[in-house]
Amino acid sequence: MTAAGAIGAIDRQALIEQAAAARQRAYAPYSRMTVGAALLCGDGRIFCGCNIENAAFAPSLCAERVAFAQAIAAGCREFRAIAVSGGPAGQPSGGAAEFAPCGVCRQMMAEFCADDFVILVGGAGSGEFTLAELLPHKFGPEQLG
Repeated sequence: MTAAGAIGAIDRQALIEQAAAARQRAYAPYSRMTVGAALLCGDGRIFCGCNIENAAFAPSLCAERVAFAQAIAAGCREFRAIAVSGGPAGQPSGGAAEFAPCGVCRQMMAEFCADDFVILVGGAGSGEFTLAELLPHKFGPEQLG
């Protein structure tokens, strides 16, 4: 299935704008790189997240995983798309860089999403990818035997 088929007729720009708005709430005093995410659930609800850094670094949370955690805690288990917006703190949302999810976030998506799950990355080089394109050799339950 194509990326367009997975999310249907949703307003991609509106999802990207929600990710950009979430980015403004990021807590990133160490890297100064702020990231926001807007996750579209199968039932149409949208959950947003922002990155939350920690001085110890390991406990830091990516925006995408924050959005997934909120959605899962609210009972969502079906997901259609996520938009990600990121860049240096203080940079306007419209100038955000193309921010693809990190490997840990891609693995989190693989746990809950089908290969045709859509990932929208904001910024001047905006792009649209499927999970299969960004994580072609995912690790999943099938590898556990």
